[in-house]
Amino acid sequence: METDRVVLCGASAYEEKFYLNESFLTLPESIKAELKIICVLYTQDIGGILTLEFDESGSLCLQTEAETDDFSYDEIGSILKIKELQREKEELFQALEMYYRVIFLGEEVANV
Repeated sequence: METDRVVLCGASAYEEKFYLNESFLTLPESIKAELKIICVLYTQDIGGILTLEFDESGSLCLQTEAETDDFSYDEIGSILKIKELQREKEELFQALEMYYRVIFLGEEVANV
């Protein structure tokens, strides 16, 4: 397990819950709502757990996992859905990466 990652948000099909890291409560409401929609729809369609995490360099990663006995989890659909989200939400994800790098990593905007 990587300890240098910071979870932005996530959702679980098992608990039917959405989680937003309290460190990101200053994000605009529209962004928080969009993140919730992304995560919840993903877990409804695919199953399992989806988390959006920042790695140590500030890149946003979409991580998914499923319980070992979850035979309804769509592993192939998961790969396709992640690629679709990365393509369709590219602008949002880039803006979140910039936000994280400036606010949390203290990088200058010119360096980002």
